[in-house]
Formats: sequence, C-alpha cells, structure tokens
Amino acid sequence: MSSQDIRLELCKYAQKTVANKLVVGPGGNLSARYEGKMYLSPSGFALDEIKPEQWVEVDIETGDITDIGLRPSSEVLMHLYAYRQNPNIGAMVHTHPPYCIAFTLVEKDLPIMFPDQAALVGKTVYVDYVLPTTDKLADAVVEKIEHSSILLGNHGLVTTGRNLREAYYRTEVVEESAKIFLIAKAIKEPKVLTKEEFEEIASLESEAYRIQLLQKMK
Repeated sequence: MSSQDIRLELCKYAQKTVANKLVVGPGGNLSARYEGKMYLSPSGFALDEIKPEQWVEVDIETGDITDIGLRPSSEVLMHLYAYRQNPNIGAMVHTHPPYCIAFTLVEKDLPIMFPDQAALVGKTVYVDYVLPTTDKLADAVVEKIEHSSILLGNHGLVTTGRNLREAYYRTEVVEESAKIFLIAKAIKEPKVLTKEEFEEIASLESEAYRIQLLQKMK
C-alpha cells in the first residue's frame, strides 16, 4: 500500500458514495490515514469529480497541509480530531444519506433490527444538531468516536473503519437500517433484536460472520 494506492481507493469509494445517492452536489467528505498523514477530499468538489492527485494531504499531528493540493474540506477538523483521538481509525466517511437525515428529524436512537446491522455496525449513536464545519461539531463527534457510526441530527452520518471499505459499507448499512425502520414504523412499532440476540451476533464468535459479509461486499 502506498499513498497513491490510498488516493485511488478514495476515488473508488467517493464514486460509490455518489452513485448510491449518499450525497448530492458537493456534499460529504471522505478521508483515509496513511503513515501519519490523512488524505481528505478537497473543498468545493462533488466527490465523484475528485482526481487521485487532488486529495489533500494533511499531517495528522500538526494539521499542516503537506502537499500542494487544494483547500481541504471544510470538515477538516472533524477528520483530524478523530484520527488524533483514535489510532485504530483508518478511514472516515461523512455523508448526507436521505433516510438517515429523515430518521434524525423524528428519532434519535436507531435500534438494531437485523444481523448484518449487528455484525457490521453495532450500536449507532446520535449527536444533536451542531453548526457544520465548526470545531464544536468536531468536538461533539470526537466525544463519541469510539462508536463506528454516528448520526448527526438534521445533518447526516459519520462512519469510521479500519479501512475505507469498512467505513463505506457501514454507511450503506446504517442508511439501509434507517430506511427499514422508517418503513416499518409507518405500519406499526418495529420488532427489534433483543439485547441477547444482538450480543450473540456481535460476540467474538461472530467475527467470521462479519468477515464473510465484508468479503461479499467487495
């Protein structure tokens, strides 16, 4: 793996993010960590328009832009603080998925309803609306960054992972979860997994199940 490989992978998942309507226009931002640097989407670009050389290299420790790239995403602090706080994070995906946003308009706690959600994501936490692009939003996200998925009230979703693939597919699963909840809720109160059912799937014995799912999602 090289910095060029990271840039190409970012392009791949940026294009998937747009193709799957998880953002519109120049919304959303992606990043990945590599050897003390993060590579972040530039400001003002639709994600699927970004070329490999346009991902902005930022030194995680200092916050300095260390290449001749463009201006980084306005959510640069959210990404930077997350990498500093949790060394296990290898990538972050911030999107504006429609069902996730709709969910935050009427609910806060997204229940765990099906095995893929339990195995790939686990508990999704919620942050009340904070003005985007501010250090206040970055601080609010970092307070809950031990969780791999964070719903932002009236705003969108943040997911993290050990790599881009994991972070991205968590985005898809949380969006699907919000969609399923809203559809079911329109009919009657959804039946969710019990604590015991969730823990059974999320236990260490279920690691093979999670890996198998990720392999299918390539």
